Amino acid sequence: MSAKKDRYRGRMIAFEGIDGTGKSTQIHLLKRWLDLQGVKVFLCEWEASELVKNTTSKVRNRELLTPNTFALLHATDFADRYDRQVLPLLRAGYIVLWDRFYYAAFARDVVRGCPPAWVRGLYGFAEHADLTFFFKAPLETCLSRIRTDRLDPKYFEAGMDLRLSTDSRESFRLFQERLFEQYLWMSTEYGFRVVDAAQPIEAQQQLVRRIVEDVVHPSEFTFKRP
Repeated sequence: MSAKKDRYRGRMIAFEGIDGTGKSTQIHLLKRWLDLQGVKVFLCEWEASELVKNTTSKVRNRELLTPNTFALLHATDFADRYDRQVLPLLRAGYIVLWDRFYYAAFARDVVRGCPPAWVRGLYGFAEHADLTFFFKAPLETCLSRIRTDRLDPKYFEAGMDLRLSTDSRESFRLFQERLFEQYLWMSTEYGFRVVDAAQPIEAQQQLVRRIVEDVVHPSEFTFKRP
């Protein structure tokens, strides 16, 4: 048994992939399935906190936010949520589902030019996820799914700070392409479970549930009935 499993009764499952892969749909379906089984489960979504949002919105000269500064902001936000929110749940025996874990930061910050070893060091306080799904689909498939919802992505979301293109939509496409390449590298490095995100939603969910049952054993994390 690993040192981590000695310290924490709970487990962490991460869902990773570029925008438009449908990972958020799959994680919500899994949570609902676990809830129905009485499993102690919590969903943690990777969304910028008010701290990060307020900081980026107040910086009018976006050039002031260097890649390292941007990485440090998100690492600080992650550390706060991990320490105050996630660790108590792990100690209490919950399964914590991450809609993007720190692997998302590894991909994004490295694409922005931060040294890989330095980025990984920022998150050295956190354990690896017990199970990580990587939802993989052709880039054009992913872009076609989000095109109607995000015709004009925001500055940092589109990777405009990288000067890939003066057009926000083209910059977004190029940024996602580079993120995808980083995920491919990490899928081997960290042993991600690859899910074909081009398959029907139901087929993906059945695969996810089978792997979760084999690796995490949800029945061990159910609420004890009086």
